[in-house]
Amino acid sequence: SRALSFALTVQPEFLLSFFCPFTDVITATLKLTNPTERNVCFKVKTTAPRRYCVRPNSGVIDAGTSINVSVMLQPFDYDPNEKSKHKFMVQSMLAPYDMTDMEGVWKEAKPEELMDSKLRCTFEMPVENDKTHESESNKIVSSSTSSVKTEHSALPKSASASLDDGEVKKIMEECKRLQMEVQRLREENKQIREDDGLRKRKVTSLAASHSSSSSAMATSAMRDEGLSTRVLALCVLFFVIGVIIGKLAL
Repeated sequence: SRALSFALTVQPEFLLSFFCPFTDVITATLKLTNPTERNVCFKVKTTAPRRYCVRPNSGVIDAGTSINVSVMLQPFDYDPNEKSKHKFMVQSMLAPYDMTDMEGVWKEAKPEELMDSKLRCTFEMPVENDKTHESESNKIVSSSTSSVKTEHSALPKSASASLDDGEVKKIMEECKRLQMEVQRLREENKQIREDDGLRKRKVTSLAASHSSSSSAMATSAMRDEGLSTRVLALCVLFFVIGVIIGKLAL
């Protein structure tokens, strides 16, 4: 079958590499090129179908054209000590001129009509230089973080500098609102005290007025009572004098 592999060119030719991190879907691309003057059918197979999603996994490539096949590795927990044994195979065959059912064509194909290209999967980690650079970057970030923490512990007032503009603006607006609320409460308290003092003065004034009115009424009553007593005494006196004069006249 290798002798007929010229019907389809596969790139990359031997290795299909996937690069970390493997906590998300990682996509590698296969470029399939048809250099012939006839249409070519293709099908992509793998030894680990649950670990990969291939789009498209089969189809027809027109003469003199190419397509890209996306091979998507699903997320998994990567173990550096575990070597990948996953493999892919791209099968191809010249499409019959009267093809109507692709599945039927694959079922009826003879082994000598099939061509295949095999690829091995590799999981790539960063090279040593990248690791060293990343380690140095982590050290710099760690050092910067440590120095920032030290500055924050030594200078608590500078903690507000670490807040973004939006948070600072919200805090300032909240402080301003609280100040206005305190001022409003103070004014209300002052007004309540003034109203209380005014009420007390009114009560005192009313009490004084009532007291003076009572005194005036008592004085008037005493005056009226004294006058009545005097009139009564005069009447009694005139009566006695009248009685005496009457007796003398008799």
